[in-house]
Amino acid sequence: MDGLSARRGRRRTPRTTDSCHDLPVAPNLLARNFTAERPDQVWLADISYIPTGEGFLYLAAIKDMATREIVGWSMADHLRAELCIGALVMAIQRHRPPRGLVHHGDRGVQYASEPYRAVLERHGITQSMSRRGNCLDNAPMESFFASLKTENVHQVRFRTRDEARTAVFEYIEIFYNRQRLHSGVGYRTPAEVRASMEATTMRSAA
Repeated sequence: MDGLSARRGRRRTPRTTDSCHDLPVAPNLLARNFTAERPDQVWLADISYIPTGEGFLYLAAIKDMATREIVGWSMADHLRAELCIGALVMAIQRHRPPRGLVHHGDRGVQYASEPYRAVLERHGITQSMSRRGNCLDNAPMESFFASLKTENVHQVRFRTRDEARTAVFEYIEIFYNRQRLHSGVGYRTPAEVRASMEATTMRSAA
C-alpha cells in the first residue's frame, strides 16, 4: 500500500569479548607464531555464538595447535566465566597437559577473571593474550569458528538451543576432530595427528 513495505529487523550480533575491565592482562607470548612441535604445548581459546529460535547459544572452545584438534568445549545460554572454565576443565581432564603449556586467548573478562586464572595456575599453564581488538592474534580460532558456521550452522535453522547443542557436538567430536582433513597438518585428521605424535614420543622414550 502506498509503496510501503515492512522491514524485518536484523538480529543484533552479540558481543562475546568485553576487554574493558581492570583485571590482569597477560602478555602476548605467541606474536602470531601459531606452531607447536607436540600436542598440549600450545592451546588457543575463544568464544562464538550460534543463533536459535530460543536465542543465542554460546560456544567456548579450545584448540591444540600441534594437532588442530578441539580439545575442550562448552556451551551455555550465557557469557559468564563458567562457560570458558567448562571448556578448559574438559581439555585438562581429557589430556592432562604437562606444566608449561601456553594458553592463548583474547583479553575478554572471562579469560581474565580470577576463577579462570586460578584453574590455569593450579595446572601450571602459562597464560597469553591477544592485543586488544586484534582478531588476527588468534586467527586459528577464528578459522575454526568460520568452518563450523560455514559447514554446519549456516546450513540449518535451529529451533531450540538443544538442537544446536546436538549439532555442534556432532560437528566437533565426530566430524572436525575425526573426519575432517586439515591442510595445516598434511591433510590428516586431528585424531590421526595426535595418535602419530604420541606414538613417536613413546618410541623416543623407549
